Amino acid sequence: MARGKPVTLRTMEFAKRGDAGNFFKEMLGRYRPGDRVSDGDSIHLDALLDHHADQLQKRGEGIDHFEVMSADYGTQCFCLVRKNGSREDFSYVHCIANS
Repeated sequence: MARGKPVTLRTMEFAKRGDAGNFFKEMLGRYRPGDRVSDGDSIHLDALLDHHADQLQKRGEGIDHFEVMSADYGTQCFCLVRKNGSREDFSYVHCIANS
């Protein structure tokens, strides 16, 4: 991620991408795979998803809630659960890089 470039979301602003990355990394670390993300954190994830290159496809017919799921190599990632029950993972790093 480039240094010094600000990130502006609907819900908050960060002076640089690294600050945004740290914020969402810390958020992800508060949860374990299978946990539902709190409503307070979900507001920021929804705003972050606005910056995903495929946000319309990711959102589908609407998001019911966010969860954390297991990812490759023993890591975890955010996952959105659509209103129809289908799930889609997304990278907060990708979203920040596109902001």
